[in-house]
Amino acid sequence: MPVPDGQSNHEPLIKLIDIHKRFGSLVVLDGIDLTLRTGETTVIIGESGSGKSVILKHIVRLLRPDRGQVFYRDQRIDDLPERVLAGLRPRFGFLFQLSALFDSMNVEGNVAFPVIEHTRRRRAEIKEIVRSKLAMVGLDGLQSQWPAELSGGQKKRVALARAIALDPELILYDEPTTGLDPPRADEINELIRKLQNELQVTSVVVTHDMASARKVADRIIMLYRGKFIYDGTPQSIMETDDPRVRSFVDGRSSDEILESLQEKDTE
Repeated sequence: MPVPDGQSNHEPLIKLIDIHKRFGSLVVLDGIDLTLRTGETTVIIGESGSGKSVILKHIVRLLRPDRGQVFYRDQRIDDLPERVLAGLRPRFGFLFQLSALFDSMNVEGNVAFPVIEHTRRRRAEIKEIVRSKLAMVGLDGLQSQWPAELSGGQKKRVALARAIALDPELILYDEPTTGLDPPRADEINELIRKLQNELQVTSVVVTHDMASARKVADRIIMLYRGKFIYDGTPQSIMETDDPRVRSFVDGRSSDEILESLQEKDTE
């Protein structure tokens, strides 16, 4: 698989080594290796149900592999006890697919929640953190609003403000544009790029939205039947001849792609 230009210039932040995971008889991850380098945005694409979100859950140790190892910097984390993991998790921000806001809390309470849980900041400090994070996502002033009063795009942005409340090193995005119309989806894409630049974070984005993938990615990886079958830049993925990758990128069946490639070869 091709390696993106400049990849070797970044230090490893996360390493997944020979990760295997199955649920019952279903093999989801079949010996994958993945290195996430500091400052990069890596996009993982693949069909629905292919295991993309399962990878994210292994990175933050919401799931343990059946076999394999997960490292954060030089520390193995897949076998750590929960009390030790609790000290590491604030370094990871997670934007859930459905935002996962607490309906019983207003916007301020939702964004403040991780700060209250993991620090001993004073109330005034917490309010300022909430204000600054909401300002980053363009929602300062909505602190008193309730989740039920927000649009889908606003919910995503509040959830993103919560994900960055503790200034994480790594942000994980699970289908960040799902359920949004194109203009609102593009706003989220712009925020992903903005936060990478302003906060110098490492990002992993799981998506089936190729327009989003091309816009935010430094590197695109494709998961197919439990294995990575492509690793390259947004530019190079548009030139691949692998019919499995082309069918996903072009939104066509793999049989149709194979036929077009065969026709091209006979010209």
